[in-house]
Amino acid sequence: MADDLSALARFLFEAGTLKQTKRTGWWMAGVRDPESVAEHSWRTALIASVIAKLEEADPAKAAFLAVWHDSQETRTGDVNHLGKKYAPSADPEAVTADQVAGMPEVLASAIREVVAEYEAKESPEAVCARDADKLECMIQGIEYRAQGYDAQRWIDNSRGRLTTKTANELADAVLEGAPLDWLRTAMGEKWS
Repeated sequence: MADDLSALARFLFEAGTLKQTKRTGWWMAGVRDPESVAEHSWRTALIASVIAKLEEADPAKAAFLAVWHDSQETRTGDVNHLGKKYAPSADPEAVTADQVAGMPEVLASAIREVVAEYEAKESPEAVCARDADKLECMIQGIEYRAQGYDAQRWIDNSRGRLTTKTANELADAVLEGAPLDWLRTAMGEKWS
């Protein structure tokens, strides 16, 4: 068991590299210091739980899928869509299998299963987690656009890939608002 826990400990350090791994597509929009993969994954998990609850799926499972959806990027980096045109993307399930090798099997198999479920795109929770990934990118694009970056391409592409009723309706609501509307509301300010 000690060796199993050593493998797990190594993975926990590996997972921490996602806090420094930048989402590279934003550099094409001119963003000098884009969000990290970990920052993206956190909000994606939050959004996945919301979408799943409103879609009558399991919010905890959707959030769990979203937490693991980009975990392979510790090994591959964040390859943006243009990069994928020139380099075939790594198989997320194969990368995950390498990442969990040596961990306690009960944990390793659970992680392999969650990544496989996300990649299969079939369960209601996987659909919700995938929509959350796209919606999070759209929201981040709106935030970058508000900072003066040309992020419209990311906003439009992400919006066009949503599939659930909830994600589409939430996208409409997000597009009608602005990034600091929450603060104005919290402060009791009147705004239109």
